Amino acid sequence: MKKITLRDLPDLPPTLDLMTAAQVLGIGRTTAYALARSGKFPVHLIRIGDLYRVSTAHLMQLLRGPTSEEPLDG
Repeated sequence: MKKITLRDLPDLPPTLDLMTAAQVLGIGRTTAYALARSGKFPVHLIRIGDLYRVSTAHLMQLLRGPTSEEPLDG
């Protein structure tokens, strides 16, 4: 799998599979699934049956951090 950089994120589809999001965040497979199951994955997950999907926009927002236009509490 090609390593994804911040520059690549805008070109990705609207949602990513859990492992692609985990790769971007530097999280291993076991930890990613444990976080997903416990509801503690750092980005909101969309659950479709047994699949986890991650919003690319939310992932980008997490990686950029808060801006002066966004409130710190959400």
